[in-house]
Amino acid sequence: MHFRTLALALAGLAAGSPALATEPARFSRFTYDGHTQERVTVRAGQHRNPILSGYYPDPSVTRVGDDYYLVLSSFAHYPGLPIFRSKDLVNWTQIGNAIDRPEQLDFTGMRTSQAVFAPDISYHDGTFYIANTCVECGGNFVITAKDPAGPWSKPIWLPFEGIDPSIFWEGDRAYIVNNRAPAEPPRYDGHRAIWIQEYDWRAGKMVSESTQLVNGGVDISKKPVWIEGPHILKKDGWYYLTAAEGGTSVNHSQVVLRSKNLRGPFVPYADNPILTQRDLDPARPNPITSAGHAKLVKTQNGEWFATFLAVRPYEGDFYNIGRETFLLPVTWKDGWPIILPKGEAIPFASRVPKLPAQAPGPVPTTGDFGYVDEFEGDKLAMQWIGVRTPKRPFYHLKAGDLVLERGTPIGDLSGVPAFLGRRQQHHVATVTTTVRFDPGADGERGGLAAMQSDRNYLFFGVTRIGGKPVVALYTADQGQERLVASAPISLGNPVMLTIRADGGTMAFDYEGTAGRKTLAADVDARFLSTKVATGFVGTLIGPYAWRK
Repeated sequence: MHFRTLALALAGLAAGSPALATEPARFSRFTYDGHTQERVTVRAGQHRNPILSGYYPDPSVTRVGDDYYLVLSSFAHYPGLPIFRSKDLVNWTQIGNAIDRPEQLDFTGMRTSQAVFAPDISYHDGTFYIANTCVECGGNFVITAKDPAGPWSKPIWLPFEGIDPSIFWEGDRAYIVNNRAPAEPPRYDGHRAIWIQEYDWRAGKMVSESTQLVNGGVDISKKPVWIEGPHILKKDGWYYLTAAEGGTSVNHSQVVLRSKNLRGPFVPYADNPILTQRDLDPARPNPITSAGHAKLVKTQNGEWFATFLAVRPYEGDFYNIGRETFLLPVTWKDGWPIILPKGEAIPFASRVPKLPAQAPGPVPTTGDFGYVDEFEGDKLAMQWIGVRTPKRPFYHLKAGDLVLERGTPIGDLSGVPAFLGRRQQHHVATVTTTVRFDPGADGERGGLAAMQSDRNYLFFGVTRIGGKPVVALYTADQGQERLVASAPISLGNPVMLTIRADGGTMAFDYEGTAGRKTLAADVDARFLSTKVATGFVGTLIGPYAWRK
């Protein structure tokens, strides 16, 4: 404890009053260094997949002039709905978060894999639109902005059931297509349908009748599940409806249907799906799996490309970094779009669009990379996110430090933890920060957290056990927390913390006045994988503090 704090505390005790509260945890210099498991040769005229590494799922792309924009799912993380911009569809720079003010959406009580799912971005008459669903917190909505970097409006709520709305623009009219319940009692678990209804964008309301376009999926006799993420485009007099089918795990796929009329009937492509990896050998080296949720975009040069999600497991179906964004060219064959022929593996290196090359952004998004955040200035980088919507500020920047105030413990859905994380974007990654924290009571914590959900996480840092200060590692699986290891430290000194991830294992180093030591190595980290923790998110790693 710092001398002034100790003196004041002793004076308070002498006067019969309680000791002063613990000072906030302070963090300086956050570093990340990540490497891919796969070794990839990227030749001239090629780009590397994924284009957004780590937890960036459900990509929706649109073009406005020579600029391309992406919006991604963020669930109950806040700020949410990250927006990226690119000139070449390959190199992306985050320009904002569409949900960045507490009055827009309230995620109180939401689990990490609830809230905002599968956004869609479009543009019309000088305005950008995002259609989205807030699961368990209001349903379907639209937000708008003149500048895609923000600010975005408060939600305009839409009165229909279902998820995954997207807007199709035809002339000056707008139509929303989305996943809803079928127009009959469900025949099986996962039986859903795709519907369309006109949206009066000037009045911000739905008009006219709803029409069911797809019942169940491509072939309802085969009981297809979770037809979702629909998008409509028009080409050569045909309306094409593309959608994901099969669920978001290893059976994920993308299918396409077409019609001469916007309200159908839609006929499926005979060789569906147009993208999947479910028919490949799961034991192949460095697999890319679970591909789907695609959206097609036409370049200003007349080429077609698709953004979609997929995952890179480190073994079996285990991956801790979430679902990622990939890019592939689209080939048109006999009037049908094909993203990837059947039986072909998604390539780690693929041809670039015929667009002017753009330099990588200031924060890398693909391949091997690292970065440093010195916590300078008065505003955090937009890549930092927390859990649920804060009702009051819980952090500030001061003299090159990130200072964390009070928050609820991780796992308490009633509030917001004092936690700020960056996405773990590689299975092989090293994260380091320095913490200054003097716990005033047993259980108080200041250090790094790796959080996949409110029930699956770890804490590595400074705490107090049995009245003595220690550096400790706790892990939690399905809410059951356990102490893995601890070691005594002296109070009043900064401690450098390092987490080293390697696929399904992690190691934990600390450095204080006694030099650098390893607290624990070869720790099984599969509890941070989607397979174990479940849900739709990836692991975040960053500073966390809790005080009584």
